[in-house]
Amino acid sequence: MPAVDYHGQTTLITGASAGLGAEFARQLAARGSDLVLVARREERLVELAAELRAHHGIQVHVVAMDLAGGNPGQALAARVDLLGLHITSVINNAGFGTFGPFHQADPARLRQEIAVDVTAVADISRAFIERLRTAGRGVLVNVASMAAYQANPRMALYGATKAFVLSLTEALWEESRGTGLRVLALSPGATRTEFFDVVGTTRAAGGTRLASPVDVVRTALAALDRRNPPPSVIAGRMNRVMTTLARRLATRRQVIRTVGRLTAERA
Repeated sequence: MPAVDYHGQTTLITGASAGLGAEFARQLAARGSDLVLVARREERLVELAAELRAHHGIQVHVVAMDLAGGNPGQALAARVDLLGLHITSVINNAGFGTFGPFHQADPARLRQEIAVDVTAVADISRAFIERLRTAGRGVLVNVASMAAYQANPRMALYGATKAFVLSLTEALWEESRGTGLRVLALSPGATRTEFFDVVGTTRAAGGTRLASPVDVVRTALAALDRRNPPPSVIAGRMNRVMTTLARRLATRRQVIRTVGRLTAERA
């Protein structure tokens, strides 16, 4: 397969007001894609849209929406239909995490985390995948996490949601082979975004160095450009090495206890 040509495409990006979502918007705009930017914070979306129109001469539409609400896929599909847009690519980036012992977590916050990190990803993927397969030249990227590859004490639900995203997306990769649609699960490690502001602590990073959003998005787009794109990619060479070593050299018990120590309260 040749590298993806984004000219003439329209890419829908969730969680586009900051972090990886905004960076996906900038890099895809530079490659010629028109955009639909989706997030709760309309003011930020409007500012980003103006920047991208001015710098790249593309069409950018803004949709302010809380994906924790019911039926986000159907709602987004209805909005783009009203705008008369033909979506050819989707980046499911929206998500957030919670930190702390599961038994102390706010149940309402956990339900919201499931709604955004699991339900919205599945619902939006289902709402658009037939359109993407028919177009046959775009991409579906679902943002998972390094947290998808093992249990995560003190971020138990977050890790579980990302394991869901990884499994779902890899299955969709196989189902979509031969259609022209490229499907990818992107698993970043700790990245320099607003994620830790929402979580409320940098302990969630486990003491690791924060990656640049620019590098993470470049990793995803480079994977999609391969002759035979993979079902998933881990951003960061060290992250890939550590994941491989953990699988080959450590038991699940050892990996879980190690992660638990990294996120434990430090004196």
